[in-house]
Amino acid sequence: MLTKGIFTILLLTVSNCFMTLAWYGHLYSKKISEMKTGLIWIVLLSWLIALLEYSFMIPANRIGFKDNGGPFSLFQLRIIQEAVSLTVFVMFAVWVFKSETLRMNHLIGFGLMIAAVYFIFRK
Repeated sequence: MLTKGIFTILLLTVSNCFMTLAWYGHLYSKKISEMKTGLIWIVLLSWLIALLEYSFMIPANRIGFKDNGGPFSLFQLRIIQEAVSLTVFVMFAVWVFKSETLRMNHLIGFGLMIAAVYFIFRK
């Protein structure tokens, strides 16, 4: 059985996959970018995808929040969200777009994000 903390992180990961797709997916293919239907349809499609994101993110935050019986404070939930978001985005940029290169300055920045997670969780 999954703990509330693990379940929260899994839901946040799924939600971030949808959000990354909503925000950046339309940039992946020229066919999507050059749709004759125009920008308004791309925005509406992104909003529909974002609706899926919210259907995972809202329950994740409710389940994970300390005042609802979860293990995380509001600050902890936010930093988890940022760390998960950055991780999902990097995988999307490197493996889907394949035109982006992960460099040392990126790794150092991610290390600083991990340090932020450490300090937010420190008692």
